[in-house]
Amino acid sequence: MTDEDVRALNAHYRPDASQAAEGVITLTTHNAKADAINQEALAKLPGKLFSFSAGVYDDFPESMYPLPARLELKVGAQVMFIKNDQDKAYFNGKIAKVTRIEEGDIEVLMEGDRVPYKLKKETWENKRYTVDAKTKAQEEEVIGRFTQFPIKLAWAITVHKSQGLTFDKAIIDVGNAFAPGQVYVALSRLRSLEGLTLRTRIDPGVVSSDRDVVAFSARQHTQQPLPEQLQAEQRAYLRAMLASTFDLGDLLKRAEHIHKDHNAKSEFEDASMRSALGLLIEKVRGESDNTRKFSNQLLRLLQEDKREDLLERIGKGGTYYTEFLFGLLDGLVEHLGEVELLSRTKQYRDALAELDGMLMKKIGMIGRAAHLTTAILQGDAVTRSPELDRTITDRRIAMVERVRAALLERYPETTRKSGRRRKSKEDGDAAEKKPRRTKAEIGQTYNKTYALVLEGRTVEEIAKERGLSKTTIEGHFTKGIAEGKVDIEGVMPATTRDVIAAWMREHPEEGLNTAQAHFNGAHSYGQLRMVQAWLKKEAD
Repeated sequence: MTDEDVRALNAHYRPDASQAAEGVITLTTHNAKADAINQEALAKLPGKLFSFSAGVYDDFPESMYPLPARLELKVGAQVMFIKNDQDKAYFNGKIAKVTRIEEGDIEVLMEGDRVPYKLKKETWENKRYTVDAKTKAQEEEVIGRFTQFPIKLAWAITVHKSQGLTFDKAIIDVGNAFAPGQVYVALSRLRSLEGLTLRTRIDPGVVSSDRDVVAFSARQHTQQPLPEQLQAEQRAYLRAMLASTFDLGDLLKRAEHIHKDHNAKSEFEDASMRSALGLLIEKVRGESDNTRKFSNQLLRLLQEDKREDLLERIGKGGTYYTEFLFGLLDGLVEHLGEVELLSRTKQYRDALAELDGMLMKKIGMIGRAAHLTTAILQGDAVTRSPELDRTITDRRIAMVERVRAALLERYPETTRKSGRRRKSKEDGDAAEKKPRRTKAEIGQTYNKTYALVLEGRTVEEIAKERGLSKTTIEGHFTKGIAEGKVDIEGVMPATTRDVIAAWMREHPEEGLNTAQAHFNGAHSYGQLRMVQAWLKKEAD
């Protein structure tokens, strides 16, 4: 604030200005001063004093009162609305003058109007908010109400209460300003200097700025310009994207866990089925060193800003690794197809399906790497690649159809075998000793999961507490949704459900593998099955 600013403001200093001038409001710093001005002006008016008590119902604490519990008025009183009218007859901060009080009715003439307006009482509600454990929806409950005419005496109000309001004329009395920004708030309530009257002079000593605001402004002059920050963050994103896109570590780790957990070697008679997953693991391991060297090469070219070389290497590497991954996918889809023909292998099938989704997602990432890199380095908008997604999906669908035809020829429906290894006598004896679970016991395990859903637990929390896999718990959800015992919105965001459901409605003949390919593994098979069950339940 300069000396010139102070002189321009103090030119509007009028110490003799009436603080109860008609149609003019006084802004002051303290409640006590505003109340004193209002009561003095009210007392000077002739006529009868009327009193209106607020209606307070149930739980509405005094600290929440929007108005004094007792409103005192006379004809001629200057008032201000403190609420917006739904019909837009008035708004918060609108000035008016009381023209008639009779038999509990109040009429006011608003600033700029010619016809009086009959006031109606307004209601303020005290609400309590809760979250429904089942639906996760926020619910509100009205626990108290306050009713009163939406006006208060307004020859004077505090600067604090004036925030958000605008006036054509005002008397500003901020000689005792005590808070940072208080003088600014008071002055900026006016539309122009023409409507300003200063009751006290502006003293530069009471015009203060918030220390945090000053510190923020100082940092603006020292921080790196935003375009440079954007460029640096884009480079950081590119580094992270290129490092993760060609990294097969997560894929290898998941395949190894499946191989260990399900011990596929001991499950199947057919040697090719026993070795299928192990062969995939060996191929990924054999390529791990190459992917690490390739990723480091890309990062070095990015660091050296050799854009043409970088894009060339991404293009060639993308072609190579796309074919490599499709080769893995071909073997996995065939193995998954064989497993799906067998009985009592659900958990293993689900695990393979998850690996299938990871492969599809990785293929999509590699396919988009060159497009993303080019767009970011050239400063272009990053757009979607529907043609790429369609090409990948179509290739996978063709692969599935080819595998399905080959399997039907190899394993005709009338001669399907179990695929399980033959049980030894010892296995049979052990099975005889292990009692089978009753239907009641099986039903109980589902009910335990349903109870945890109602408590608002996530699938991960339920799986951990019950000592079961996430896939198993998602299977419980699917059964519960189908039977109407689980609300799908309690286990899945509505947005996710609607996206999957929209695709399934448009492709009623397609299976879950096609759905998984369409979404590039973004949704688990468990989630797809849940939506499938929900759609069937809705149709029924």
